[in-house]
Amino acid sequence: MPVETRTIKADEAGLRLDRWFKAHYPSLAFGHLQKLLRTGQVRVDGARAKTNTRLAPGQRVRVPPLEKGGKPSGKDTGGAPDVLREKSQRAKLDDAAFLKSITLYEDKEVLVLNKPMGLAVQGGSGTVRHIDGMLNALRTKDGQKPRLVHRIDKDTSGILLIAKTRLAAATLAKTFRSRSTRKIYWALVAGVPKVKQGRISTYLAKGGGPEGELMRVAEHGDEDASHAVTYYAVVERAGNLLSWLSLKPVTGRTHQLRAHAAHIGHPIVGDPKYFDIENWELPGGIQKKLHLLARRLVLPHPSGKGKIDVTAPLPPHMQQSWNLLGFDAKQYDPIVDAPEE
Repeated sequence: MPVETRTIKADEAGLRLDRWFKAHYPSLAFGHLQKLLRTGQVRVDGARAKTNTRLAPGQRVRVPPLEKGGKPSGKDTGGAPDVLREKSQRAKLDDAAFLKSITLYEDKEVLVLNKPMGLAVQGGSGTVRHIDGMLNALRTKDGQKPRLVHRIDKDTSGILLIAKTRLAAATLAKTFRSRSTRKIYWALVAGVPKVKQGRISTYLAKGGGPEGELMRVAEHGDEDASHAVTYYAVVERAGNLLSWLSLKPVTGRTHQLRAHAAHIGHPIVGDPKYFDIENWELPGGIQKKLHLLARRLVLPHPSGKGKIDVTAPLPPHMQQSWNLLGFDAKQYDPIVDAPEE
């Protein structure tokens, strides 16, 4: 591989040099990059640079040959590298095909997925397969990987927004922070709230449960406590046993909807962490899986033109429950009928 000179693009403004290399040369080891920088083989506008050097549009990066720490050199090692490359390529094709199969909307800047229940958004302890890892299969020719804009729990189904460019990611992140995004969730909960439409406002902090893995309702001023606000509305009920709720989170705290539903005494059906009603039995035919769906997302398009408005279908286990209970999802608009602030 010869020496390359690459020009920094407008949407790469402010990116650290090591992050830029990670995006464009993902197989380059960090230690090897540090060595190339120490020896002056990598330069920015002809000058020496560090891993934390911030880049500006129009700057030129000198990239030396990278066979040693970058892509495999192709030397004969008994055919093993070829086998590994072939397996890696097959895995990428499989991931790309899977992501395409769950795509609800896509354009040049945005990808919206219908995440199935049980698939993690990001990796963690013992988590090998997750959306963030699969997005490597969608890297562009110049090395850009689509980026997560927000997250939903592993067992929550539905809408997950992905940015396909750095500029779109930055714009969408600002949109989420400004709360000009409308997110509507559907849930099946135990019992029926006495107040059919209301507002849940608490402080939430980590540290509940035997291993500290849950969010607990905290007091204002408690360490790491964050204010959390959710609006809800009862859409339909099955006697006094179950009800279908429309939930509108104003804030986006970890496990917010699950913790809030439990807090008002109506935990979400199938929730292994927050369902705390003793001796409660599921009605026949309803599966013991989390009945929580990220149903609809409406927000301005990052291009500044128009808006994104996407709706996710009920996952199979929730559709089965809706059928058993006689609920009709088609008769309810999760934005028009959602409670307002």
